Amino acid sequence: MSIVKLARPEIQALHAYDAAEQVDDTIRLNANESPRRCSIGNFRRPLNRYPEVRPQRLQRALAEHFGCRSDQLLVTRGSSEAIDLAIRTFCRAGQDSVLVTAPSFSMYRHYAEVQGARLIEVQSDAAQDFAIDVDAILEACNETTRVIFVCSPNNPTGTTLPRAALEHLLEQRGDDSAVVVDEAYVEFGEHASVIELLDRYSNLLVLRTLSKALGFAGARCGAVAGQADVVRMLSAVQAPYALATPVVECVEDALQDEQLELARQTVLEISSERDRLAEALTQYGFVLKVWPSDANFLLVRFADAKRIVRRCAEQKVLLRDFTGELDNCIRISVGSREDNDQLLRALNTLEVASDD
Repeated sequence: MSIVKLARPEIQALHAYDAAEQVDDTIRLNANESPRRCSIGNFRRPLNRYPEVRPQRLQRALAEHFGCRSDQLLVTRGSSEAIDLAIRTFCRAGQDSVLVTAPSFSMYRHYAEVQGARLIEVQSDAAQDFAIDVDAILEACNETTRVIFVCSPNNPTGTTLPRAALEHLLEQRGDDSAVVVDEAYVEFGEHASVIELLDRYSNLLVLRTLSKALGFAGARCGAVAGQADVVRMLSAVQAPYALATPVVECVEDALQDEQLELARQTVLEISSERDRLAEALTQYGFVLKVWPSDANFLLVRFADAKRIVRRCAEQKVLLRDFTGELDNCIRISVGSREDNDQLLRALNTLEVASDD
């Protein structure tokens, strides 16, 4: 059983780009490159040469870091590119559909619209802490549903889908849908990555990123993991030379033991600050609800969210307003202790004004 057959027929027949051969310690006259080595930047690899079509050393390092085999992983330009690749691979414009939960990451909708795929939304309930209802997802699926996105922990709610519920979804959909689990925030919660399920479920794809826990958002590097035959197909769709040489070397350095230990310490600090900030927010009279979160942010309902956003901006603190989607709700990213204290000082001015 494999979801390869779900892919668009032209993708199943697609051959990967036939790039010029790259061999170390050779004179490369086969790729129309400049012979002059660029003097800008202190990089291990020359910038006058194309990077590898797929960065093999980095692929192996990321696979080891995330806990899968190298042939089960494709390095992407952030996890956002992986979302685009999955939808373009499996969805025919005007025929197939993408299922998402709501509220969730807006890029699932965006890339579905770009591809011309129909969108099916399954609403989660604020009163139930936005728990994802797998039975509702299964009921909403139809014969056109090629891709199901589950963000866990979910953005912007911080909700994690229990492992048993995910496995039920994977088993019920079988080879009728690719189930894409977006784990951008998984390091901040107490639940292990579901990447260990890859060998058991051929319809599972897992998205990972270096933007959050490792602090490399500016490098734009992520990955999609799945069974090897599906990953090969996604690789054929991805543009050649997708990862720039400076990015590859930057991320290779970020995966060294000392850097990973620093990242682990940062995750612990952010998680502690998240709990401190959540407790502090509950003390304000104009805060109506602080939802529990397994991520590096909090979803908060205020009596007047627009006023909060405006006043905090005046105090040089920017927040993410979700009132268009969730009534009077704001997503607050957890910053450093100093950043969070500045937010609380800004809110204190509002509390004083409310008392007056």
